[in-house]
Amino acid sequence: MAVPPVLQNLRLPLIGSPLFIISGPELVIAQCKAGIVGSFPALNAREKDGDPILLEAWLTRINEELDRHNQANPDHPAAP
Repeated sequence: MAVPPVLQNLRLPLIGSPLFIISGPELVIAQCKAGIVGSFPALNAREKDGDPILLEAWLTRINEELDRHNQANPDHPAAP
């Protein structure tokens, strides 16, 4: 079975298990910086009525932090 291109540069062939309530942007960012695929259940990003959409904010935060990491560490890029 061929490895998808997005996963070919992983330092370790691991995926961080999404944990209900526990997984969030901090854990995903740390996992990706460590070279494994980070994940969280979308349900963890639930918001209360009237709050901004949390999932979009989390994804933006993760992408921005990993972009900064990749620019500062081109020899050790974050996992997807």
